[in-house]
Amino acid sequence: MKALVYVTLKPSVLDPQGKAIHHSTELLGFTNLADIRQGKYFEIAFSEGVSESDAQTAAEAIAKDVLANPVIEDYRVEIAQ
Repeated sequence: MKALVYVTLKPSVLDPQGKAIHHSTELLGFTNLADIRQGKYFEIAFSEGVSESDAQTAAEAIAKDVLANPVIEDYRVEIAQ
């Protein structure tokens, strides 16, 4: 079982890397994009026998306490079999 964790900047936080990527895509001819924001993606693999609810609880705690800065970032956890 895996937990998929997506960490993104909060909408109110300036994203200079996203702006740079957006500018680069415009130079490549992709002019119909309104915005690009960058983020981070993590996969957490759990040992055999861990229940889905325990995996969800652990992944939420890891995302909150280690992977994301809750002041400027949001996170989302999905459990995959």
